[in-house]
Amino acid sequence: MITPYLHFPGTCRAAMTAYRDILGGDLEIMGYNQMPEVPPELAASEAVMHAALTSPHGALMASDFPPGVPGVSQAAVSVTLSTGEAEESRRIFEALGEDGIKVQPFQETFFSPGFGMVKDRFGTHWIVLTTPASAPAVEPA
Repeated sequence: MITPYLHFPGTCRAAMTAYRDILGGDLEIMGYNQMPEVPPELAASEAVMHAALTSPHGALMASDFPPGVPGVSQAAVSVTLSTGEAEESRRIFEALGEDGIKVQPFQETFFSPGFGMVKDRFGTHWIVLTTPASAPAVEPA
C-alpha cells in the first residue's frame, strides 16, 4: 500500500481536520510537544509531528515541517482521489475547492463521468475523479 505523506508550514492540524470533515473517517494527531523529553523550544509548540487520517476513501498522513526547517507544501505532487459516484466526486471536489483554486472544473470527460483538479486552501493539489463502469482501453507500457 502506498500512502501519501503531506507536509505543511504550520497548518497541518487545520488541513487534516478539514480533510476528515470532507472525507469522513478517524483522525489521530500527535504534536511535537508530545515527544518524550521535549526540547524546551518545542514545549509550547502547536506544530504537528504526525497526523494520520483513515477514511472510507483511503489514508493520508501528514506533519508540519519541523520548527526551523523551511519547505514548500506539496510543490510538485497531486493526491488522486477516486469514487464510484460522480455526485460524491463532485461533492468532494467542491469542498476541497472552497477558498482554493479550481485548476480544472469538475466535468465529464472521455475517460471519466466526473473529473476535476483543485489546489486547496492549504496548498495541496488534488485530482478528483469518478471511476467509470467501463474505462477506455489502455495499452500496456
